[in-house]
Amino acid sequence: MTQGLFSLTGRVALVTGGNGGIGKALALGLKGAGATVVITGRDRAKNRGVEAEFGGADSIIRLDVRDESAVSCAVASVVERFGRLDVLMNNAGNFRAASLLDMSLDDWNVVVDTHLTGSFLCAKYAARAMVQGGEGGKIVNIGSMYSLYGPPGFVNYAAAKTGILGLTRAMAVELGVHGIQVNAILPGWYETDITQGVPATERGERVRRKTPAGRWGEPGDLVGAAVFLAGSASDFVTGVALPVDGGYAIADRLLPE
Repeated sequence: MTQGLFSLTGRVALVTGGNGGIGKALALGLKGAGATVVITGRDRAKNRGVEAEFGGADSIIRLDVRDESAVSCAVASVVERFGRLDVLMNNAGNFRAASLLDMSLDDWNVVVDTHLTGSFLCAKYAARAMVQGGEGGKIVNIGSMYSLYGPPGFVNYAAAKTGILGLTRAMAVELGVHGIQVNAILPGWYETDITQGVPATERGERVRRKTPAGRWGEPGDLVGAAVFLAGSASDFVTGVALPVDGGYAIADRLLPE
């Protein structure tokens, strides 16, 4: 019985930005727990590069989550092919750094529209499909430690990821009547394409020493939280923002050298 709480057998999941990094780890984790997984990504080459791991090109949709009509079509194609949609992982994102004084409106819009508006659009159409299916569902939004902190040089990213918290709470309340739980995962410092090389720097060492777990995260560290929030074990959990950061957010000092 306990094992069944964490089984995703029979569930259909859509993972945005699932063609690399954290998104790929999340998607493979759901697949490993038994789910049928469809991923999205904008980069054709990256999409082709992961086809074998997800069962072929039919399990990958080229998608810009900022495009409402494309999002609507993507969700509809998943439901048409598999008859249902049970889980949405809103992971698609990007990153543009600049000081507030120098940041262009384009830099602002590209980041906020991808992380926040894209999550809204995907949730809107996924929730419609879940309501129509009549069996509830799970929406998991990927936030960040910058949902909690105010980083200089990244006001666009911090604003978008903080917005994810409000979006998660509001959707959790609105969609609860339909048996849909909405939660967020807040990753800490992870080794990804964006942070490549940073762990070996002085800054990377400071991050490690502020993390009670004593190390940087690896994308696979997020899988347990993702499976939990995607499955029946979390049926009475909604509106929660779960840090998966090795304790970084609660530490007030560095670990001893």
